Formats: sequence, C-alpha cells, structure tokens
Amino acid sequence: MDQGMRDRVALITGGARGIGFAAARLFAAEGARVALVDINGAAAEAAAARLVDDGANVIGIGADITDVGQCAAMVERVNTTLGPLAIAVNSAAVLDDKTFLESSPDDWTRVIDVCLYGAMNVLHCALPGMVERKFGRVVCLASDSAKMGQARLSYYAAAKGGVIALVKSIAQEVGGDGVTLNVVSPGATNTELRQGREASMRAAMGEEKYARRVKAVLKMYPTGRLGEPNDVASAILYLCSASAGWVTGQVLSVNGGFAMA
Repeated sequence: MDQGMRDRVALITGGARGIGFAAARLFAAEGARVALVDINGAAAEAAAARLVDDGANVIGIGADITDVGQCAAMVERVNTTLGPLAIAVNSAAVLDDKTFLESSPDDWTRVIDVCLYGAMNVLHCALPGMVERKFGRVVCLASDSAKMGQARLSYYAAAKGGVIALVKSIAQEVGGDGVTLNVVSPGATNTELRQGREASMRAAMGEEKYARRVKAVLKMYPTGRLGEPNDVASAILYLCSASAGWVTGQVLSVNGGFAMA
C-alpha cells in the first residue's frame, strides 16, 4: 500500500542508530528523502552512507539538539538540501541507571536537556514551515516509564512525561494547519542504548544474578520477547503516513503487551 511517503522530506534525530535508524530505513524504502541527525556528525554521516549505498536519498547531519541555534541551522540545511521539511521524528535520547537519591542535579539536567528541551527545540524550529505549508507529521518517542513510572529511571520518565504533555498540547494548536503530532511509547527495545545499559548492569550484578533478571523481565512481556527497532519504526512510519491523517495528539504504545492501559 502506498504510504504517501514518496519525495516527502523527513528529519530524524537520534538517527544514526537504534529506532531512529530503523525508521530512516523504512522511510527511505518508501521513497522519502531523509536527514539523519546525531550529536556525533561522523556517526550520522556513516549511517546515511549505509542507506545511500542501498539507493536512498539520505544525508547525515551533526547537531546538538539542546542548542536551539544548531536546530535552526539543521532545519535550514534540510530545507535547502533535500526540500521542504514535511516529517520530523524525535528519537534522540540519553538515560542513566540510578535511583533518584543516587542522582544529582547535573544528571537531571543532562537527561532533561536532551529528552525534553531537545524535542522542544526541534519542534520550535521545524513547525513554522509545516504550518506555513499546511502539512506536517511529527512523532516524538517517549517511554512506558513516563506512564507507569520505573525505578532507576525517575528523571528520564519525568522528561518523557513532559514530551507527552508537550505533543498533546501542540497538536491542539496546529491541527487546523494540517500538522499532526503523536507519540510512540516503546517498551524495552533492543537498541544500542539499551545494550550499553544492560552491559553495565551485567558487570555490576554478575552472570547468575543478571540471568535471573533477564528471565524476570521477559516474564513481564506477554509476547515473550523484547522489542526490536523495526517493531517501533513501523509504528512511526504509520503515524507519518497518509493513512494516519486523522490521528493526532495520541500516544501509541509499542511494548509487546507490557502495559495495556
């Protein structure tokens, strides 16, 4: 089925790996022109080159989304190089593995700057053109921790809860201008970010205790497995497609049944 993506221009933050890169691959396969954004410009360019080798029209951009000036320059480059920006996907994120009492204000600032203020910066720069052109699709990544809470992810969950409130509010403001905003809320997904966190936990806990933890985590998923980046990317593709033109201000959980509320 035609998803209405051909020649649409999409910008994906956190696009060098994980869910962002998986979404870029799907968008490119549908004929979209894609800008992959990462704070590591070399990683963004390398990821883009992988898709270019497959025949896609993709560029890599290095940008720090906590800097609104860099976000403005990023959007301008996309408009100039690929064409008018039509789709923005915010998947950039950082997280810690600390209890709240172990954490410090510096930890909170780092996570909230990327996960919440970063999304705000990108949207503030991307939305004016979409509103002017009377078309836009925005998807921000959140987390089921934002809806349920999760030990050792308190300020990450707080930031992602802010993203949900932000998206719902802006969706009410720009819906009449042909712009939709939605949230995809993944459960545990086998990304590089998660793999790094799990490696640290494994080293700290030891093999036996860690194996018990993995078994206990999987029991919480009725599907019996963790998510893969493509599971989440497929939901992002849907929300940016022609089929989802009447879907806005929603939170779509993609979580293998972990949370059903």
